[in-house]
Amino acid sequence: MSKLPAPPEPLPEPVFDSHCHLDVMVGTRQASSGDPVAQAAQAASASVRSILEDARSVGVTRLVTIGYDLASSRWCARTAAEHEDVVAGVAIHPNEAHAATPEALAEIEALAGRPEVRAVGETGLDYFRDWASKDDQHASFRAHIEIAKRTGKALVIHDRNAHDDVLRVLAEEGAPDKVVFHSYSGDAEMAKKCADAGYFMSFSGPVTYKNADHLRAAAAAAPLELVLVETDAPYLPPVPHRGKPNAPYLIPLTLRCLAEVKGVPLADLCAAVNANGVKVFGDW
Repeated sequence: MSKLPAPPEPLPEPVFDSHCHLDVMVGTRQASSGDPVAQAAQAASASVRSILEDARSVGVTRLVTIGYDLASSRWCARTAAEHEDVVAGVAIHPNEAHAATPEALAEIEALAGRPEVRAVGETGLDYFRDWASKDDQHASFRAHIEIAKRTGKALVIHDRNAHDDVLRVLAEEGAPDKVVFHSYSGDAEMAKKCADAGYFMSFSGPVTYKNADHLRAAAAAAPLELVLVETDAPYLPPVPHRGKPNAPYLIPLTLRCLAEVKGVPLADLCAAVNANGVKVFGDW
């Protein structure tokens, strides 16, 4: 059995994880041989209940579990309905944009209308991988923007090596009222553009990495009222656990880094993150 990292020091105030993949962590989606992080996370034999218990032990009291295709979106919605501390996001990931058929998008919209589903995402553009054509990605992204607007749910964006086009598409389509850049990867200049547009920026483990000065500069530039924190578990763990499986209970490590970068007391950052979470996802 894989051993997950030891829990960090608990937080002074409760917070939530704005983006994780519970289905990957518990093995609902069997990890491929090319996904060693997911394999290691699944070898730890976690359950949703144990993940929640571990998170609560350090002050992480609520989770947003995010879908990336129809099967995971169905699972996330069902799991959120079964656990009061969990809400869901549903979408077709840009890497799967070729599967964003009218029928699939119609089901995503139906799922998005459920009360336990609080976000449409993760959707967006990924120019790092070529698993789906740019044409398919753009069409899917635009369709998800419209779903978010029709359902009144937050739009959670996957933006990898596509900053300018993501911002352009949002401007062309007219962004929903609530937009979150998941695992924010832009620089300080982009953070200012996001702030001007009222977009939320969710920071994850890479902000703690030695070579991530641009992310720390972006976090410093991001207004406190637009900052969220996430794990993207089981991916993107904070230092000193880089390369190991991530989990929601490790979010205090990222929060402590952000508090130092922003020069604010940790308790104040926790309070701000919680308040921002209510603005984006509603209370739960």
